[in-house]
Order: sequence, then structure tokens, then C-alpha cells
Amino acid sequence: MSFKPKIKLRILVLLSQELMPPDVIPEGIEKEEQPWRTEYDVISTLKQMGHDVAPVGLRSDLEVIAKAREEHKPQIAFNLLEDFEGRALYDQHVVSYLELIKQPYTGCNPRGLTIAHDKALTKKILSYHRILVPGFAVFPIGQKVVRPRRLKFPLLVKSVVEEGSVGISQASVVADDQKLAERVEFIHRQTNSHALAEQYIEGREIYIGVIGNRKLQTYTPWELMITNLPEGALNIATGRLKWNTDYQKKVGLVTKPADLPSELQRSILLLSKRIYRHLSLSGYARLDYRLTSEGKCYLLEANPNPQIAKDEDFADSAAHCGISYPQLLHKIVTLGLSYNTAEYVII
Repeated sequence: MSFKPKIKLRILVLLSQELMPPDVIPEGIEKEEQPWRTEYDVISTLKQMGHDVAPVGLRSDLEVIAKAREEHKPQIAFNLLEDFEGRALYDQHVVSYLELIKQPYTGCNPRGLTIAHDKALTKKILSYHRILVPGFAVFPIGQKVVRPRRLKFPLLVKSVVEEGSVGISQASVVADDQKLAERVEFIHRQTNSHALAEQYIEGREIYIGVIGNRKLQTYTPWELMITNLPEGALNIATGRLKWNTDYQKKVGLVTKPADLPSELQRSILLLSKRIYRHLSLSGYARLDYRLTSEGKCYLLEANPNPQIAKDEDFADSAAHCGISYPQLLHKIVTLGLSYNTAEYVII
């Protein structure tokens, strides 16, 4: 489906310097050798739509943005940053900088990023609003691991702040205090962040794409399925499962529209809008759930500014609703242009 917006814009695309994509993808290069695939898809598609696009790579100097603004005079910055100075928590501060200099941008506001980046804080807020989340405890770096009595095994141990299944493997699910202590220490060492242990919820992995600022829209529920799960392995989205294409083929990874009863689907979509507002999100986000055999839906994580590469989950779920990839990017840009910090309130 071809799509050309009526108005052509000057757009800065903000990305990590090491993810600056080539102008053309070399032939024969495998997917896992394209860490810059999202950046390539967004930049190339915006150009095809007729926009004046200027990619800007960042490492640790915000002055790069100021210089690019002076040179290109952008009407909006398309934010693809997932970290700054190599720290996942710092991307929210770059967005704060964009607000301070009154530069319109795409994606989530700094408040929503701050809340969603802290998985423990997210769960506390949602628990207050009586939304189901797994029971959990945080184990800070440098402190002895003492499990609260209320927290029952099995437990899944991960970083409080890291995304993309960093540090998650089959060994992340533990069944006794010794293994818990060992895995907490591993997360501390591997990610240099506090560890979160949450109750492992057996069930289906469901993703919901939400887009909007005040008026929200949800896309088709998407399901991650492992059709050839090795005997004894658990149905969890490990780092290997997410990023290793050979392993994906081996275990039969499939992502597709979730087959849900209409009333359950309606309930999950309404729940997703509630969560989005409670966490002060804006722009677009993907919400990750576990759906039990009893029909209970537990929010595992909220992911503002999720991966929006072409043919990945968020774009696929939008396409299932009849929204082409150029139309999706146009919607994201339009939301960025219409976002008003002063008017945005948490509901």
C-alpha cells in the first residue's frame, strides 16, 4: 500500500551512533547481523514518503542535537534512542532535553519513560489500581538476598531496568533460595543493576500495541508461540529466543494474531488503555502479558517506544488492522507534533 502525506516535513531521526544504518542493505546479510534494522526501516520509509530526513547519531553529547537543529531546522525529531552513554535509563533525560528546548519529538514523554523503565515501580502503581501483576521483590546490589515469605517459587529473576530480555534465559526461573541468590548475583554482575524476582506465571505470551496521547487506539493482540519447545524448557521469551534467528527456527518461534474469545479480547484491550494512562505513557507502547488457562491476564512489562521495524510485532499488529507501515510512521509523527507537555496529565 503506497502512502504519501500531504505535508512534507524536515525530520531529525535520533539514534545511537553505533546503529547508524547503511543507505542500502548489503545482499545476503542475515537478520541478526542487522542491529540497525529498525533505524534503516524508519529512515528509508520516511524518505520514501517524501520527507527531508536527517539521521543524527548520538553517544554522549547533547550538543550534537543542538547543532543538527541549527543546521536542519527540523519540525520534529523522530526518537529511536534506547540508551545514552550506554545507559538504558538515560534516554528519558534526552527526551527531557528535547522538551526543555521545545523541540517536538515522537514517542513517549520523559515521565512515562521514567515510570516504565522501573519495572518495580510499574508493578507498584498497577497494584494500587488493582491490576494483576506477578508478586515480586527487588534485590539491590550489595545487599544480602533474603526472600520475603509471601513470595513463593518458582520465581523469574531479571534486571529492574534492562529491556529486550537482557540477562533472561531458561536459568532465570529458579525454584529454591540458593538458586535465587545465584541468579540475583548473576543479574547484578551481568547488568550492573538491581535484580527483580517475580512469580513465574504459566500461560500464553500476549502483546498489545497501544498508540495515542489522550485518545488511544489498540491494535490486534499478538501472541508469541514456541511450537517446538524442548522437553523441560519453559515458555519464556529469553534473550536467545528474541535475537538468535537460528534458535528461533530450531524451537519453532511463531508470532501471530492471538486467537482469543471476543469478550476476553475486548477486556484485554480496555485493560491496556487503562494501564497506558496509569503509567503516564504517550506516543506508542507495547504491553506484555501472561494469560493463564483460567483467563487471568497479568501485566509483565510495559514497553514505551517499542521496536517498530517493518515486519516485527508492533508493525505487524498494526498491519492486521489495515494500517500500512508508512501510515504507522505517519501516525507516530502526527502524535509527536500534536503532543503538548503542559496539557498532558496522568489519569
